[in-house]
Amino acid sequence: MIRFLKGYLHFLPDASVMIETPGGIGFRVFIPQGSALYRQSEGQEVELYTSMIVKEDSMSLYGFTEATDLSLFELMLTVSGIGAKGAMSIMSTLPPGELKIAIARGDAKSIARANGIGKKTAERLILELKDKVATGFEDLGEAGDTTETAMPIQKGSVRDNAVEALLSLGYSRSEATGMIARIQDNDLTLEEYIRLALRAL
Repeated sequence: MIRFLKGYLHFLPDASVMIETPGGIGFRVFIPQGSALYRQSEGQEVELYTSMIVKEDSMSLYGFTEATDLSLFELMLTVSGIGAKGAMSIMSTLPPGELKIAIARGDAKSIARANGIGKKTAERLILELKDKVATGFEDLGEAGDTTETAMPIQKGSVRDNAVEALLSLGYSRSEATGMIARIQDNDLTLEEYIRLALRAL
């Protein structure tokens, strides 16, 4: 089973990339929207953690720049009714940090925004995975709640605006959301959130 690839990046037109190994073999790998790979250059050497899905008539590779993202992807595959395409759709809609918060808070509506994922499937995912991914997120509730690990990011808030600002600077949504969520100070200005996040990135 192929679990890791290191090679030269080539972009393909269908939400996938080709990783060309030094030996000249090219592996097609499906990646989520917002992957850090999209900030890399054609031909640049990259590393990917991969999951190989084998079916009767096909073999597919799904890749992530972080091992923790791969673990989350494979954890979703244990949920009845969610296959590789569904799990990838969810991770393309919600970056890992936001997805974990949505699961911990029981936010089926956000998860159901993913293409091909209905409300019942989202609720089943929450039911089966909440205890497995909620470490550090158990006390997340409404906008004012805090935890030592991550702070909730509400749409339209200063934190949300800071995430958007980091996106405009070229960071992935996963990176931007993760760093802003980990800033424990409340009531900061937009500039202060951005400055603290840039120091950590």
